[in-house]
Amino acid sequence: MIIAEQITRFQINHKLLALLFCYLSGALATLAFAPYGYWPLALLSVVLWFSQVHQQSARRASQLSYAWGFGYFSFGISWVHVSIEQFGGMPLLASLFLMLLLCGYLAIYPALSGWLAAKLTGQNKVNLMVLAISWLVTEYLRSFVLTGFPWLSIGYSQIDSPFAALAPIMGEVGISVMVMLSCASLCLLIVKPKHKLAIISLVLIAVSLIVSPQFSFTQSTGDSFTTALVQGNIKQELRWDDEAEQNIIDLYINNSSDLYKDHDVVIWPEAAIPRVEPLAQETLRYVNEQAHLNDSSLITGIINYNLENRQFYNSIIVMGNKSQGDDKGGYYFGNSNQYSKHHLLPIGEFVPFGDLLRPIAPFFNLPMSSFSRGDFVQTNLQANDIRLLPLICFEIVFPNQLSANLRDHTDAILTISNDAWFGDSHGPHQHLEIARMRALEFAKPVIRATNNGLTAVIDHHGQIIADVPQFTESILSTSVNKVSGQTLYGEYGKTLHKILVWLLILCFVARLWQLKRRSNKQNTENS
Repeated sequence: MIIAEQITRFQINHKLLALLFCYLSGALATLAFAPYGYWPLALLSVVLWFSQVHQQSARRASQLSYAWGFGYFSFGISWVHVSIEQFGGMPLLASLFLMLLLCGYLAIYPALSGWLAAKLTGQNKVNLMVLAISWLVTEYLRSFVLTGFPWLSIGYSQIDSPFAALAPIMGEVGISVMVMLSCASLCLLIVKPKHKLAIISLVLIAVSLIVSPQFSFTQSTGDSFTTALVQGNIKQELRWDDEAEQNIIDLYINNSSDLYKDHDVVIWPEAAIPRVEPLAQETLRYVNEQAHLNDSSLITGIINYNLENRQFYNSIIVMGNKSQGDDKGGYYFGNSNQYSKHHLLPIGEFVPFGDLLRPIAPFFNLPMSSFSRGDFVQTNLQANDIRLLPLICFEIVFPNQLSANLRDHTDAILTISNDAWFGDSHGPHQHLEIARMRALEFAKPVIRATNNGLTAVIDHHGQIIADVPQFTESILSTSVNKVSGQTLYGEYGKTLHKILVWLLILCFVARLWQLKRRSNKQNTENS
């Protein structure tokens, strides 16, 4: 009774006000992510949410959790409407509606976690420790259902916090779990200052944060390579304009002509060449020759068309030297030293139920929105003896794909993107923040080449070592240090994920069996 009275002091009794409180609490978490970076607000946001759902029924917990999730996503990914309105041919109100529709879908996952936490507690009342674990299950679902949209996972907000030290050991997923368990423990201590499980959890988490920075999984090889990233700053509306096509190609060629002699590899962003690869052979052969004559190489994004299966791919190709001292440039149409994007962005790169949706609005018929998938596992790119693990745009959000393609000889992670779709919003900043987390998880430098920013090079500690201003035509020239070795997460991350998932499934099954057995026993005693 005393505990119940303490709980009610922190909970809002008015149903609508409680929902509004949770919504605003979720919105608060946006300030924890880039470009703001006030990471403690992520913990505060979750504690405020937990304070309202603690000991609530399954139905009420799901309502409050949905409100929190809706606030979390509607502010956190509000940048989605920019591409819909400006480049999708839809009015502002329609673009906002579609954005909120997406946020409404994503909010289902925290709502489900609240419902599960109540059902699995046994008395149809939310247990916060159970909620933290239920949340992990629903986040796992969010990462692959409907091809997955794991954007804004709470661990990313901690890239500059003490929790970041856990990334090489347990990845962003592990950081997220630690954050949620910390918030559950803090909330329980507010309710009951001597809560033993909460105290033990916080002590163990604190110890892990103190010990984790002492581990070092990789070391510098002493070798490095030089790279130049060309940021063309091409306006999105000109990307597929036939009249601007040659001007765009000339811009990249002219900006790169003096770079080859001083750089091992020059990099252009996603789809920098606005011409399908089979139709760009004259340009590609010229660039291939120029890079080779200067003992350099060039990597660019381009749209490929497979003549055999008649399908389009969002691809990366390498021109110039594949290895140092090559007697000719290594590029020719159809060569194997290329990469095709696997994780396609829904609507932007493929349209589910396209035959039904495309006639509805121009938004569902964006340029280049009918791509085919590349293989999940592909070889690293080789440019001037530099091995690069390639990812295109949205793919940097999927650590499992990166892990599947990581090799002992991988020198760096290369991600190319075109964030012009999202204008001057916080979307590109969040994108860069995710890239920083990948660098820290796998202790590999990340090279990020974009059309209009944020173009940057990140070291294996997740720190930005060089960048150029957004919305400028710029060249980023820098040296990238090579490292050897693999992090614990990089080596065993896939296995850890599988073990964690199966442990959770077994725990849930065991809990359901226990609840069923208890219910049968009570029914027997009552009869």
